[in-house]
Amino acid sequence: MVLAAGLYLVATTSVQAVHVVGSSMYPTLDSGDLLIASKIDYRLHPPERGDIVILKDPMDSSRDFIKRVIGLPGDRVLIRTGRVLINGVPLDEPYLAPGWRGTWQTTEAPEGSVVPPNNYFVLGDNRDHSSDSRLFGWVSRDQIDGKAIARFWPAQKAEVLSLKPTFAKEP
Repeated sequence: MVLAAGLYLVATTSVQAVHVVGSSMYPTLDSGDLLIASKIDYRLHPPERGDIVILKDPMDSSRDFIKRVIGLPGDRVLIRTGRVLINGVPLDEPYLAPGWRGTWQTTEAPEGSVVPPNNYFVLGDNRDHSSDSRLFGWVSRDQIDGKAIARFWPAQKAEVLSLKPTFAKEP
Protein backbone atom coordinates (compact mmCIF):
# COMPACT_ATOMS: atom_id res chain seq x y z
CA MET A 1 0.00 0.00 0.00
CA VAL A 2 2.84 2.41 0.87
CA LEU A 3 4.62 1.54 -2.39
CA ALA A 4 1.44 2.18 -4.40
CA ALA A 5 0.91 5.50 -2.64
CA GLY A 6 4.53 6.44 -3.25
CA LEU A 7 4.33 5.56 -6.95
CA TYR A 8 1.10 7.53 -7.30
CA LEU A 9 2.68 10.56 -5.62
CA VAL A 10 5.76 10.42 -7.87
CA ALA A 11 3.63 9.98 -11.01
CA THR A 12 1.29 12.87 -10.22
CA THR A 13 4.07 15.29 -9.28
CA SER A 14 6.53 14.43 -12.06
CA VAL A 15 4.46 14.04 -15.26
CA GLN A 16 1.13 15.20 -16.59
CA ALA A 17 -0.99 14.47 -19.63
CA VAL A 18 -1.74 17.59 -21.66
CA HIS A 19 -4.58 17.96 -24.16
CA VAL A 20 -3.82 20.36 -27.03
CA VAL A 21 -6.70 22.75 -27.71
CA GLY A 22 -6.42 25.13 -30.63
CA SER A 23 -4.04 25.62 -33.53
CA SER A 24 -1.36 27.94 -32.11
CA MET A 25 1.31 25.19 -32.27
CA TYR A 26 0.39 23.91 -35.76
CA PRO A 27 2.09 22.26 -37.70
CA THR A 28 4.05 20.76 -34.77
CA LEU A 29 0.93 19.95 -32.73
CA ASP A 30 -2.71 19.65 -33.75
CA SER A 31 -5.81 20.39 -31.70
CA GLY A 32 -6.79 17.14 -30.00
CA ASP A 33 -3.23 15.79 -29.62
CA LEU A 34 -2.33 14.34 -26.23
CA LEU A 35 1.13 15.00 -24.79
CA ILE A 36 3.23 13.86 -21.88
CA ALA A 37 4.84 16.76 -20.03
CA SER A 38 7.55 16.66 -17.39
CA LYS A 39 6.80 18.68 -14.28
CA ILE A 40 10.28 18.13 -12.79
CA ASP A 41 12.52 18.93 -15.76
CA TYR A 42 12.83 22.61 -14.88
CA ARG A 43 13.61 21.88 -11.26
CA LEU A 44 16.86 20.38 -12.59
CA HIS A 45 17.73 23.00 -15.24
CA PRO A 46 16.23 26.15 -16.79
CA PRO A 47 14.13 26.08 -19.97
CA GLU A 48 16.15 25.92 -23.18
CA ARG A 49 15.60 27.56 -26.54
CA GLY A 50 13.20 25.42 -28.58
CA ASP A 51 11.55 23.68 -25.62
CA ILE A 52 7.79 23.30 -25.92
CA VAL A 53 6.46 24.44 -22.56
CA ILE A 54 3.18 24.31 -20.67
CA LEU A 55 2.48 27.66 -19.02
CA LYS A 56 -0.32 29.49 -17.33
CA ASP A 57 -2.27 31.79 -19.62
CA PRO A 58 -1.04 35.24 -18.50
CA MET A 59 -4.56 36.62 -18.92
CA ASP A 60 -6.47 33.74 -17.33
CA SER A 61 -4.48 31.59 -14.89
CA SER A 62 -7.18 28.89 -14.91
CA ARG A 63 -6.10 27.97 -18.47
CA ASP A 64 -2.85 26.54 -19.81
CA PHE A 65 -1.00 27.54 -22.96
CA ILE A 66 1.46 25.49 -24.99
CA LYS A 67 4.23 27.56 -26.57
CA ARG A 68 7.85 27.27 -27.71
CA VAL A 69 10.69 29.03 -25.86
CA ILE A 70 12.46 31.34 -28.31
CA GLY A 71 14.21 34.00 -26.20
CA LEU A 72 16.20 33.25 -23.05
CA PRO A 73 17.09 35.70 -20.25
CA GLY A 74 19.53 38.29 -21.62
CA ASP A 75 18.72 37.62 -25.31
CA ARG A 76 17.88 40.54 -27.59
CA VAL A 77 14.77 39.48 -29.58
CA LEU A 78 13.57 41.06 -32.81
CA ILE A 79 11.14 39.74 -35.44
CA ARG A 80 11.31 41.15 -38.96
CA THR A 81 9.37 39.93 -42.01
CA GLY A 82 8.91 36.42 -40.69
CA ARG A 83 12.42 35.95 -39.26
CA VAL A 84 13.25 35.78 -35.58
CA LEU A 85 16.59 37.35 -34.72
CA ILE A 86 18.31 36.55 -31.44
CA ASN A 87 21.14 38.95 -30.66
CA GLY A 88 21.08 39.98 -34.34
CA VAL A 89 21.41 36.42 -35.68
CA PRO A 90 18.43 34.82 -37.49
CA LEU A 91 17.03 31.52 -36.25
CA ASP A 92 16.43 28.60 -38.57
CA GLU A 93 13.13 27.11 -37.41
CA PRO A 94 12.45 23.83 -39.26
CA TYR A 95 9.15 23.25 -37.40
CA LEU A 96 7.40 26.30 -38.93
CA ALA A 97 5.07 26.19 -41.93
CA PRO A 98 6.49 28.47 -44.63
CA GLY A 99 4.98 31.82 -45.37
CA TRP A 100 4.36 33.74 -42.15
CA ARG A 101 5.31 37.39 -42.44
CA GLY A 102 5.11 38.65 -38.87
CA THR A 103 7.04 41.54 -37.36
CA TRP A 104 7.55 42.46 -33.71
CA GLN A 105 9.57 45.12 -32.01
CA THR A 106 8.97 47.61 -29.29
CA THR A 107 9.01 51.30 -30.10
CA GLU A 108 11.55 51.86 -27.31
CA ALA A 109 14.02 49.39 -28.83
CA PRO A 110 13.93 49.25 -32.64
CA GLU A 111 16.95 46.90 -32.60
CA GLY A 112 15.03 44.42 -30.42
CA SER A 113 14.12 44.00 -26.78
CA VAL A 114 16.24 42.31 -24.13
CA VAL A 115 14.56 39.48 -22.24
CA PRO A 116 14.75 40.34 -18.52
CA PRO A 117 16.37 38.01 -15.97
CA ASN A 118 14.21 35.00 -15.03
CA ASN A 119 11.92 35.62 -18.02
CA TYR A 120 11.39 34.05 -21.44
CA PHE A 121 10.04 35.04 -24.85
CA VAL A 122 7.63 32.38 -26.15
CA LEU A 123 5.93 31.95 -29.52
CA GLY A 124 3.44 29.55 -31.01
CA ASP A 125 4.60 27.67 -34.11
CA ASN A 126 1.53 28.93 -35.99
CA ARG A 127 2.86 32.48 -35.83
CA ASP A 128 0.01 34.15 -37.68
CA HIS A 129 -2.58 32.60 -35.32
CA SER A 130 -1.00 32.53 -31.87
CA SER A 131 -1.40 34.54 -28.68
CA ASP A 132 2.14 34.62 -27.35
CA SER A 133 4.84 36.97 -26.03
CA ARG A 134 4.18 39.39 -28.89
CA LEU A 135 0.78 39.98 -27.25
CA PHE A 136 1.25 39.33 -23.52
CA GLY A 137 4.96 40.00 -23.08
CA TRP A 138 7.61 38.09 -21.21
CA VAL A 139 6.79 34.87 -19.38
CA SER A 140 8.37 34.55 -15.95
CA ARG A 141 10.01 31.29 -14.95
CA ASP A 142 7.35 30.65 -12.28
CA GLN A 143 4.57 30.74 -14.94
CA ILE A 144 6.09 27.72 -16.70
CA ASP A 145 4.60 24.48 -15.35
CA GLY A 146 6.36 21.88 -17.44
CA LYS A 147 8.09 20.72 -20.60
CA ALA A 148 6.25 18.79 -23.31
CA ILE A 149 8.29 15.66 -23.94
CA ALA A 150 6.26 13.49 -26.30
CA ARG A 151 3.02 13.21 -28.23
CA PHE A 152 1.30 9.90 -27.52
CA TRP A 153 -2.05 10.45 -29.25
CA PRO A 154 -3.03 10.01 -31.99
CA ALA A 155 -0.98 6.82 -31.97
CA GLN A 156 0.09 7.10 -35.62
CA LYS A 157 1.72 10.47 -34.82
CA ALA A 158 3.40 9.41 -31.56
CA GLU A 159 6.84 11.00 -31.27
CA VAL A 160 9.40 12.56 -28.98
CA LEU A 161 9.19 16.36 -29.29
CA SER A 162 12.84 17.19 -29.88
CA LEU A 163 13.01 19.48 -32.94
CA LYS A 164 14.74 22.76 -31.98
CA PRO A 165 15.80 25.92 -33.77
CA THR A 166 19.41 26.59 -34.74
CA PHE A 167 21.20 29.79 -35.59
CA ALA A 168 21.37 30.51 -39.31
CA LYS A 169 24.77 30.07 -40.94
CA GLU A 170 26.29 33.18 -42.46
CA PRO A 171 26.49 32.97 -46.30
